[in-house]
Amino acid sequence: MPIVARAPVGLRYPALTHHHPRVLFFADCGARIGGGHVMRSLTLAEAAADLGAVCAFAAPPEAAAILAAFGSGRVEALPASATTANAAGLASQWRADWVVVDHYRLALADEGALRAPGRRIAVIDDLAERPRDCDLLLDPSYGRTANAYTGLIPPAAAVLTGPQYALVRPQFAAARPPALARRKDAPVRRALVSLGLTDVGGVTAQVVEALAPHLGEMLLDVAVGRSAPSLERLQALAAADRRIRLHVEVRDMAALMTAADMAVGAGGSSTWERCCLGLPTLTLVLADNQRPLAAAFDRDGISPAVDLGGLPGGWRGMAGDAALRLRLSQASAALCDGLGAGRVAEALVRA
Repeated sequence: MPIVARAPVGLRYPALTHHHPRVLFFADCGARIGGGHVMRSLTLAEAAADLGAVCAFAAPPEAAAILAAFGSGRVEALPASATTANAAGLASQWRADWVVVDHYRLALADEGALRAPGRRIAVIDDLAERPRDCDLLLDPSYGRTANAYTGLIPPAAAVLTGPQYALVRPQFAAARPPALARRKDAPVRRALVSLGLTDVGGVTAQVVEALAPHLGEMLLDVAVGRSAPSLERLQALAAADRRIRLHVEVRDMAALMTAADMAVGAGGSSTWERCCLGLPTLTLVLADNQRPLAAAFDRDGISPAVDLGGLPGGWRGMAGDAALRLRLSQASAALCDGLGAGRVAEALVRA
């Protein structure tokens, strides 16, 4: 059955009338890794639940906290350690039809250990650099094609590649029309800094301190998780500067992005949220695996890539150039319509 893009009206997909597949998610998470893997896997789990699947996570404490904060309650968190053996045991006890793996630190044998008769493996990847044991592979990377995985996955595995499969929460697809409409002639009155829930290395406070002298009358929304290392510094900055508004554990990030005229963001999965809403963004690279996408976006005029030292200059350049912001908005919005999670969910539950 073909994978069909559906309009976000109602933000629901029709339920299945046959077997309801049981899908167990195993996503990497932690202070050094961040919460992006869990968030994008949760997006897929919610979309699969919309189609009638029964979904759960093998959830160490860090993942369970994210599920509690951002989940709808339809996706169960099964207490787990971070080990594959533990996840394999859970998959058997829970009678999983699929295990979805979003984890960079597993060996090929680890993925194989998750297999059992009647159980299939789906893998979320964006590196295309090592063998994966899977029946379905998802890589939403910009410019990626299935050929990148030739010889790395079983020949019969299905492959979904490109930003049309990016795992974006349905709130973003719903917010896309008004967000794109206001980009056409928007002066910079409000901006956003969002670098991930876990604020790896306390970088968010460093970014806000670097930008504060260049804000003028602009309002700056800053979004972090409650465990962010720089939370205390950010609270002090917001208390001292009326232009800085701190948002902790934001559930409606789509609303913040829609209200923003420009942003500083990390090169992880939130990239596709910003693209869906056409938000002109300076991409700050926080991890080595983010560099290829950031470099490609910079090269193709989608989002300038900067480091901390180059941030003030890049910020002033974008804030002062309305034509540049419009070009970046249009180029980024053309990549991702926000409906990818529904497409991937259909590939899982209709298989």
